[in-house]
Formats: sequence, structure tokens, C-alpha cells
Amino acid sequence: MPAPKRFRDVTRIGPVQVGTSYDGHDREKHTAACTAPRCGFSADYDSRAAAELAARTHRCPVR
Repeated sequence: MPAPKRFRDVTRIGPVQVGTSYDGHDREKHTAACTAPRCGFSADYDSRAAAELAARTHRCPVR
């Protein structure tokens, strides 16, 4: 069982949280995840700018 991700530099843009962590190969990854109930959006990106852009343009399908 893999160890849980340890996020650092977590910011919130609307309902989406963006955090930075390392994957299993010691590469830096950036994750954007929506915290709205029943939304389910989350994605990993190679750059922080891409993760923040996804957070800014995300629209929850459930309202």
C-alpha cells in the first residue's frame, strides 16, 4: 500500500484546492481538486501554472 501524499504549498481558488507533492519517482506534481459535495473533480499536472489554470476555469456540474 503506497504512503499517502504529503501536500505542501496548498492554496484555495474558489472551491478548488491546489497543492504540490512528490510522486513515487521523486518528481514534483501539482494537484487540483474540487471540494464541493458530489463534484469529484481532481487532476494531476506537471506545472503549478496548469493546476491553477484548471482551478480558475473549473465549473462544478453539480449545483
